[in-house]
Amino acid sequence: MAEHERRDAEAGGDAAAAAATHTSNMQRVKVYRLADGGKWDDQGTGHVSIEYIEGSKELGLTVLDEEDNETLLVHNITSDDIYRKQEETIISWRDHEAATDLALSFQEAAGCSYIWEHICDIQRNLHFSNLGALEVGPRQASESLEASRIMHSNDDSFRSANGEFRELPPVELSNLPFILKTVLEGGITDQIRVAELITQDRDFFPKLVDIFRTCEDLENLDDLHMIFKLVKGIILLNSPLIFDKIFSDEFILDIIGALEYDPEVPRVQKHRAFLKDHVVFKEAIHIENVSVVSRIHQTYRIGYLKDVILPRILDDATLASLNTMIHTNNASVISLLKDDALFIRQLFARMRSSDISMESKRELVLFLHEFCTLSKSLPLVQQLRLFRDLSGEGVFEIISDVLQSHDRKIVSAGTDILILFLNQDPNLLRSYIVQQEGLLGLLVKGMVTDFGEEMHCQFLEILRILMDSFTMSGAHRDVIIEIFYERHLDYLVDVIASSCPPRSISRSTSNFVGAGRNGEGHRIKPEILLNVCELLCFCVVHHPYKIKCNFLMNNAIEKILALTRRRERFLVVAAVRFMRTIISRNDEHLIRHVVKFNLLKPIIEAFVENGDRYNMLHSGVLELLEYMRKENIKTLVIYVIESFWDQLAKFEHLGCIQGFKLKYQQYLESAEPRLNVSVPDMRKKAEQRGLEKEEEDYFNEDSDEEDSGNGRRAKHAQNQHTKAKVPNGSEADNLEGASRPKSAGLVDYDDDDDEDFNPPPKEPAKPSEDDVPLNIATVKRRPVNAVDGKHADGEGRKRQKIETRISCAKITAVTSIASKHTDLQNKHAPHSPTASTSSTEANGVLREHGTNSEEHQHSVEASRQAGGDCIKDVGSMSTEKAVNTTNPSDSEPYSVR
Repeated sequence: MAEHERRDAEAGGDAAAAAATHTSNMQRVKVYRLADGGKWDDQGTGHVSIEYIEGSKELGLTVLDEEDNETLLVHNITSDDIYRKQEETIISWRDHEAATDLALSFQEAAGCSYIWEHICDIQRNLHFSNLGALEVGPRQASESLEASRIMHSNDDSFRSANGEFRELPPVELSNLPFILKTVLEGGITDQIRVAELITQDRDFFPKLVDIFRTCEDLENLDDLHMIFKLVKGIILLNSPLIFDKIFSDEFILDIIGALEYDPEVPRVQKHRAFLKDHVVFKEAIHIENVSVVSRIHQTYRIGYLKDVILPRILDDATLASLNTMIHTNNASVISLLKDDALFIRQLFARMRSSDISMESKRELVLFLHEFCTLSKSLPLVQQLRLFRDLSGEGVFEIISDVLQSHDRKIVSAGTDILILFLNQDPNLLRSYIVQQEGLLGLLVKGMVTDFGEEMHCQFLEILRILMDSFTMSGAHRDVIIEIFYERHLDYLVDVIASSCPPRSISRSTSNFVGAGRNGEGHRIKPEILLNVCELLCFCVVHHPYKIKCNFLMNNAIEKILALTRRRERFLVVAAVRFMRTIISRNDEHLIRHVVKFNLLKPIIEAFVENGDRYNMLHSGVLELLEYMRKENIKTLVIYVIESFWDQLAKFEHLGCIQGFKLKYQQYLESAEPRLNVSVPDMRKKAEQRGLEKEEEDYFNEDSDEEDSGNGRRAKHAQNQHTKAKVPNGSEADNLEGASRPKSAGLVDYDDDDDEDFNPPPKEPAKPSEDDVPLNIATVKRRPVNAVDGKHADGEGRKRQKIETRISCAKITAVTSIASKHTDLQNKHAPHSPTASTSSTEANGVLREHGTNSEEHQHSVEASRQAGGDCIKDVGSMSTEKAVNTTNPSDSEPYSVR
C-alpha cells in the first residue's frame, strides 16, 4: 500500500515537472534590440512574464535571464497602439522611453499567442479606465486583468461552437461594458450578427432608454459617457432596421439625449431643448394624413442628427444610408400629397383667395416652393405628371402674382419654381405665355429690377431657356420669339442706353447718373446691365434673322455699344464680346451696317485708351481683330486699317496688329490685277471654254467609219462657221498655251513605207510679235458674215481668226507632216480610187475633207495669211506637199502629242 502511494507521488511529481517544463518552454524568449545600423542585436535568452512592475501599480513585461536570473527587459504596457505581432512567434514594439525598437522571439507559438492576448486585454481595460467608462478613478491592474478574463469567459458563453454569437447578454448596467466591447471590437461578421440580435430583441432599446434615464437622474457621467459610445457604435452598425427604431417617435428624443454626453466635449449639449423649444412645425395648410406628418418629423430629425450632432463621427457608408432615408421619406411625402386631390385643390384655393393675410400667403408660396423642390425625389415619369397637374391647377397664375410682390424671398421662390418647371418641361410654361403674355413682361422687368445678386441670374436663366431655339418646337417657337422682339427687346436696349453717359462725357472722368425712360436708369446696377448684354448675345446666336432685322431698323448696336463709355471695365469687355458675337455670324448685312455707321469706333477708342495694360479688354479687342484676319472678312479689315490705323500704329509691335496690317496689304496687292479686267475679257473666257468643248467633242468622234464622213464634214464646216464669229485672239491664246509644250515634234509611227522619208530640217524659230500673247481683249472686231457666196473666202477668214497666233516652230512642223503625207501619196496612188484633202489645223492635227484641189489652194492661202512673217521664213508650201491621196483603209489621222 505504501509502495503504491509512493509510486503515485512520483508519478504526480513527474507530471508537475512536465507541466512546469511546458510552461517554461512557452515563456522562453529571445530579446532583440534594433541597433543604429538597422540590425537586430541579441540581448539574451530568458523567460517572459506579465507582472507588477516594482514601484508601480501597473502591469508590464518582464524577461529574466534563464542562466543567472538577471533582468533582461522591463517594459510597462501602455494603451498606445505600438505593439505588433509578426508571424506566429514575434511581438515587437517601439519603446519611447528607451527610444528604440524591441522584439521578443518566442520558442513556441502558443506562448506568443498567450502573451499577445494578455497585452490586448490590458490595453483594452486601460482604454476604458482612461475614458472613465467603467468606474471613476484609476482601476487596479489586477482588477483590470480579472475583468478582462471575466469578459472573455462571458464572450465564450454567448458564442456557439462555430464562434458565432448566439445571443446578447441582458441589457443591464453591469453588462454594458461587454455589449460595448462586442459592438466596437467585433469583425464585420460579428457586427452584422449583433445588428440582427439587436433588431430581434424588442426589449433592447426600451431597457437601454431606461438605463439612460436612470443614469441621467443620478448624474452618473461615467455611465452616461459609456452609453454615448454604445449608441454611437449602434448607429455605426449602419442597419436600416435599427435606424427605423432609433428615429421612431418613441425613442428618438432619448437617443438624441444620450448623444448629448460626448466625453470629448467639455460641456453637455442641449439638443433636446433646442428641438422642443425652438423647432416649430408650421403647417401652411393642414395635413390630415398622420403618416405624412410623422415622416416629415422623422426626416427633420435625421437631418439634424446627421448635420449637427454627429457630423465628425459618421463614416461615408452610414452617411449615405441616412441620406437614402431622407430621400425615401421625401419621395413618400410628395407621393402621398400629390395623390390627395382634395389637398391640392385646397392649396390653390387658399392661394387664390383674397381674404388671407400676406404672411399666410407668404407661407403658402414657400410651402409650394418646397413641395416642388422635393418632387425631384420622385421618378422622372411621376415628376412630369405632377408638374402637368400643377400646371392644370393654375400654378403659373400664382407665380405671375408672386413676381409682382416686393418681398424678395417669395420672388426668389417663384423664380425657383419656374426654373424647376423649365428643367422638367419648358413647353408647359411656353404654352401659358402664348395665352397670357403678361408673364413674359414680368420676367423681363424682373431682370432689370434689383432683387439681389442671385435674382439677376435666375431671371436671365429663365429667359434663355424660354427662347432657346434648340429646344423649342411647334407653334410656340415663333409666337414667343415674336412677342419678345416686338414688345421687350427695345426696352432692354433702352435700359442700356439710358444707363450710359453721353458721348461728350469721358469715361474716366464721368460721374454720370443716367435716367432711363421711366426715370430708373440711375438705379440700374452694373451686374444687371451685364446680364442684359449676355441675353442679347444669346439672341444674336439663336435668333440671327430676327435680331438682325431689329438691329438694322433701330440701330440698336450703337446703343448697346454705349457700354464702352461706362467706368466699369467688365461692362466695356461685355460690349466687346457683344460685337464679337455679331461679327462671328459673318452676316453681310450686319457687316455693312457696322462699316456704314462706324460702329467699331467705340471699341477701338476703348482699346487705345486702355493703353498697354494687359487685361481682359486688351485681350478681347486683339482677339476680335485676329478673328477678322483669320476669317478673311475683307470689308472689316480694310475698314479698320483705313479708319483707325493712326490710332493703332502705336500698337504695331504686337504680332496681332502686324498680321492684321499684312492682311490689309495682301488685299490691296490682290486687288490691283483685277482692276485691268474688263467685261469683254469675261466674255472671251466664256467663249474660249465653249471652243475647247467643241474641239474635245470632235476628237472623241470615231474616224474609222468612212460612211459617216459626209456627216463629219458637214459638222466640221458648221463648227468652223461658228468659230468665225469668235473675236480674234480668243482661241489663239488657248492654242498657243496648249501647243508650246508639244512643239518638239510629231509622233513617228512605225511604217515600212516611210523608211526613206527624211523630213526637212527644222529651222530655229525667230522671235517675233506673234510669239508674244496678243492682248486684244479691249478690241472689238466686227463678226464675219456667216452667209457668204464664196466658200473659199469664208473658209479662209475662219482659219485666219483661229490661226492668228501660230508660232514659227509650228509652221515648220506642219510643213514636215505635209511632206510626209506627200510621199505616202506617191506610193499608194495607183491603188487609191478617191482623193482627199488634208488640211492642217491650228492645233497640229490632220483632218480629212473630201474637197477638190481648188479648195486646198484657198486653204494654203489662208494658212499663209494667218502665219504672217513665219511663212516667209519657212518657205512657201507647194500643192504637192499639201495633197495626200490615201487608201480608204488608211484614213486614220495622225495625231500630235
